[in-house]
Amino acid sequence: MNMVEIDTTHIRGMQEADIDYFADAFFALGWGDRREALQLYYNEQAASLRVVLVAEYNSVPAGYVTLVPSAAVGPFAGQHIPEIKDFNVLPSFRRLGVGSRLMDEIEAVAKKTCGQIALGVGLYGDYGAAQRMYVKRGYIPDGSGVWWGNNNLAPYKNCVNDDDLNLFFVKQLI
Repeated sequence: MNMVEIDTTHIRGMQEADIDYFADAFFALGWGDRREALQLYYNEQAASLRVVLVAEYNSVPAGYVTLVPSAAVGPFAGQHIPEIKDFNVLPSFRRLGVGSRLMDEIEAVAKKTCGQIALGVGLYGDYGAAQRMYVKRGYIPDGSGVWWGNNNLAPYKNCVNDDDLNLFFVKQLI
């Protein structure tokens, strides 16, 4: 008898309880306190300044993605291209399709207002899986080079390979 896999991922808007849930989960992973950023996301969602989608896997919050309608800084500033600003899937939920479902949904949201979507991705090894996923999904480098701390990094300038060192990508939404 063939088994039929049931899709156990549900996508919804961020709820206030998600702030503590994700903050505690990130802290347990050693990522530091992200509560302030998560509270900002929730507040901006309430003010219609940001879309925040949460994926639940078997009714447990597994990850989230945020989208701003237009980048304020970086290579897409002022171009009115929606930009993914934060995307996380908790490690225990990776490789289950959760990230792909979140990306499908956030791209559909962006497509309602623009024919493109943008994002920046870190350059150190922890971002490797995300880098590969974005390329597989049709994102291409925007050609502006490497950015660090919201500034285009000039050739031969020193920087730190941290979360603020990014390469930006764009995708045409068909």
